[in-house]
Amino acid sequence: MTDGPEAGEGDGLDAASTEGDAESPDETTDAQSTDADTDPADASESTDTPEPTDPGPAAPDPDLPPDVAKYDRFKKIDGGTYDRANDFLRDRTYITAREWAIARLCADFRTETGVEMTKIGENLPELVPFMTDTYTPQAVNQARASFEEKVRKAGATFLYGAMCDFFTAEELDDVMYEATEVAKFLLEVEGVELSVEEELEAEDEISEVMREVREHSAALRHDEVECPDCGHHFEATAADAVDDD
Repeated sequence: MTDGPEAGEGDGLDAASTEGDAESPDETTDAQSTDADTDPADASESTDTPEPTDPGPAAPDPDLPPDVAKYDRFKKIDGGTYDRANDFLRDRTYITAREWAIARLCADFRTETGVEMTKIGENLPELVPFMTDTYTPQAVNQARASFEEKVRKAGATFLYGAMCDFFTAEELDDVMYEATEVAKFLLEVEGVELSVEEELEAEDEISEVMREVREHSAALRHDEVECPDCGHHFEATAADAVDDD
């Protein structure tokens, strides 16, 4: 985010100054007569308004590593929206915008020997538009560890809620739908393009997994149970529970 005027404001001021000069009849007449005395071709060229030129995309910084220069995630969000991104995440997840961005970078800059934390930290503002400061490798690792810990705790909380019979099948479907929508939105902001077919396939797979979770959790709680989805009766013994573990 820049502190200066928005794009186009400077051009508008320049255009207004040009129009003000053209409104002076004496100056316009003198300019035209001078040009006419010199060369008609020159006069024609001097009165034509130059076409605006498109500077095009800025050239990549030659000092940046090639994989950093071509990294194109998070382009839909700029530096001025960090607080909005943070508020969105805090309202719907346990993670912060900092943890979200660094977790994605750690996944994208993972090598066979580990994560390139030095590269991520030194180039953080270039990689993520809403991050304005560089990070030390230790700070990157701390954010990564915080993200992982929160995911594990949230996963355990969700799985217990799904297994303890607190939610009905319909309520659990609603929970999964809301969670899936938030996850898809974050992926889209990162620049991942999901087709309708891919979204439907993912939702079907998640629903299938959750039906299995409900069935097996019922087997853990009762010796003789009925599947909450199909009504099928089956027996569950202590040995079955141990085998499932």
